[in-house]
Amino acid sequence: MKRSVYLRLTPLPEARERVLASIESLNTPDPEVVPAAEAEGRVAAEGVFARRSIPHYAAAAMDGVAVDARVTYGASDAAPVTLKVGETAFWVNTGAPMPQDTNAVIMVEYLLETGPGTLEIRQAAHPWQHVRPVGEDIIRGDLLLLPGQVIAPADVAVLLNGGIFEVRVRPRPRIAILPTGSELVPPETTPKSGQVIESNSRMMAAYARRDGAVADILPACPDEKVSLMNALNEAAGKHDIVFVLSGSSAGARDFTQAVLEVSGEILVHGIAMMPGKPALYGIVEQKPVFGIPGYPTSAALYYEEIISPFIRAITGLSPVKAPTLTATLFRKVPSKLGQEEFIRVRLGKVGETWIAVPLARGAGILKSLSEADGIVRIPLASEGASEATPVTVHLRREPSTLAGQIVFIGSHDLSLDHLNVLLAKRSTGVSLAIGAVGSLGGLFALKGGKAHLTAVHLLDPKSQTYNLPYVRKYLAGRQVRIVRLLKRTQGLMVQKGNPKGINTIGDLARNDVQFVNRQRGAGTRVLLDFLLGQAGISPDDVSGYANEVATHAMAAAEIQGGMADCGLGIQAAARALDLDFIPLTEEPYDLVIPEEFFFDWRIQTMLETIRSETFRESVRGLGGYDPAESGTELPS
Repeated sequence: MKRSVYLRLTPLPEARERVLASIESLNTPDPEVVPAAEAEGRVAAEGVFARRSIPHYAAAAMDGVAVDARVTYGASDAAPVTLKVGETAFWVNTGAPMPQDTNAVIMVEYLLETGPGTLEIRQAAHPWQHVRPVGEDIIRGDLLLLPGQVIAPADVAVLLNGGIFEVRVRPRPRIAILPTGSELVPPETTPKSGQVIESNSRMMAAYARRDGAVADILPACPDEKVSLMNALNEAAGKHDIVFVLSGSSAGARDFTQAVLEVSGEILVHGIAMMPGKPALYGIVEQKPVFGIPGYPTSAALYYEEIISPFIRAITGLSPVKAPTLTATLFRKVPSKLGQEEFIRVRLGKVGETWIAVPLARGAGILKSLSEADGIVRIPLASEGASEATPVTVHLRREPSTLAGQIVFIGSHDLSLDHLNVLLAKRSTGVSLAIGAVGSLGGLFALKGGKAHLTAVHLLDPKSQTYNLPYVRKYLAGRQVRIVRLLKRTQGLMVQKGNPKGINTIGDLARNDVQFVNRQRGAGTRVLLDFLLGQAGISPDDVSGYANEVATHAMAAAEIQGGMADCGLGIQAAARALDLDFIPLTEEPYDLVIPEEFFFDWRIQTMLETIRSETFRESVRGLGGYDPAESGTELPS
């Protein structure tokens, strides 16, 4: 089959400008009239002026008596003035109309009753004292709303009081979201091999609603050119904007470009950004059509950078502008020349420096979208970002929510996620920004001042003891505290039913066994090398020794998916993915915390949670954990 090609990658700013400039030539929806009582969140399409004054009568602003101020003149302690109720003084409550021929209110506190129907005052009133004049709040003809103003709940009350019961607002364009792909299944189903869960349509609909549009998710269209053409033309006929999900790339089954070339015109195909390069924009029957890449991070980035400003230009909402802060990258991030790259990061403040921890970069990594605290943009003319040069982070969360984040760089464990959950449940304001780099990587992060703490499980082959020899070697001269998080069982994770009959480390040398390993510097990798040495096995004899992943969960996933037969890992990871497990040893998993951070409120809050029985119960339920010493400080 013929494949599409990107004739030219359009720089992101140029692509955005081209898309926005096309609005003038499009058949966009007209403003609409809505009840003022239901206008909250909409954008005024024109200036709105009051049709009546508020208040529309002179009203008492206090409880007391209404008087003509002239009858009170001269009142003092030496010469009190007597008022007669019903003649020169009239009882009124707050909000009541002022009686005829009165122009001031004397508060109850300043009245002395001297007899039936007589009141004495010792202080003169002045005209319009404690009186709300006509139009004090709104005068007929006052400007109530500016064009382009987002109508707030308080504005609704102002409109209604000003006699405005309908208001002309910017339109809410109707968007057709058309997923494409014969392999797609709804999120509610259990996918079979080769099937893909279709969730991008829900994400795009949520984005569209945020930007003031109305979204209709259409049935998924199979990978057939005629079917897509019919579905696209029908969607364009009934909606203001069309999103075609997937099919915009250069694959043999990607037909969006070909269909647009027949049914309309293409203004952009291929944008110099990562992720999101295959993005496409065209016009059919004067209706805008966005060809959105299938990978979720690509789809999200295309929406945020180009589609969102386009829709907000129609709905009248201001473009979303994220706050920024300056941070230091935990590690160097390489990038390709010629494409602007967007790196998702977690953030935490270590001392006086914000540290940015890069998350997984794959365009198909959906989880990193929700985990990211911010985005680091690497210019298209750059080959990456260095840990030595500060970077600008475009925040995805409110800065106030980041103050409680602990930068946790080191060995990863499933218990850390449960610790994060407990911290959130207790509303502590503390959370872990985790970078999984292995035990040795964590020690180097502490040495370089890039983390608040690390976690290690490093076996020293000479002394056959854990952790302390490495801490003393790599953090020599540094005052640290070592705290036991838990003990855990390490062993061989194998496929359910153990079809290869794997039982010992010696089985890793078999030709029919495919292994999945951990990265260099990981404590599990150190343990593996020790066990292989004890068994007299060379790493060269282990098929898959060079196949490295960053966490126990990733190793377990490769085994479950059939990419490997076994791997060394923790029992909790095997249990979580329904694998069989052959236990080999129990090891300590300890936290290393520099002295200068130990009494930080965030660290102390975390330690308090670790010492709780709730944490112990939580990790016991995962299997393969012994939390009896959780939170215990060890000699260092």
